[in-house]
Amino acid sequence: MKNKQLSNRAYRIYPGELKILLVAVLLVAFQHGYSQLPALRLKTINGKTLNTSDMGKTGKPVIISFFATYCKPCLRELQAINELYDDWQKETGVEIFVVSIDDAQNSAKVKTLVEGYDWRYTVLLDPNGELKSVLGVNMIPAVIVLNAEGKIIHTKTGYTDGSENDLFAKIKAAQKTTKK
Repeated sequence: MKNKQLSNRAYRIYPGELKILLVAVLLVAFQHGYSQLPALRLKTINGKTLNTSDMGKTGKPVIISFFATYCKPCLRELQAINELYDDWQKETGVEIFVVSIDDAQNSAKVKTLVEGYDWRYTVLLDPNGELKSVLGVNMIPAVIVLNAEGKIIHTKTGYTDGSENDLFAKIKAAQKTTKK
């Protein structure tokens, strides 16, 4: 009886397993550059509207970093990248977009924080979590790297001191894959 159950089980996929399989397929797709950003319109902290599908269409690699004003590791990572940003731009032309997932009532805090840190990134507001949800971001800090054609080639969550160096290596790799 046990063997028969196992053989029947091999042909069924249960709902929980289907969700796990779908997440695994999406992660593989993101890591191999098969996916592009969806077309969503988000506001910058200065009130301009930006279509996310336009990111990565300038022929330069792109970093998209999700953060919140209350997330200490997010702030440490963004500050570490900020200190290296000029050098990164000179070497690779990388563009950085930072996406705040703070809710609408905290949007004013985002601008104050960004100005206080003197970040030169384009900062987008995602108060309803649209971009975050579509891209499956469940934990912050979260970083997505796009190559110059706008394809997602790398994703990561969390931050440890020094991991910005690994991120820069991904940017340089993105630059090489698009120059071929």
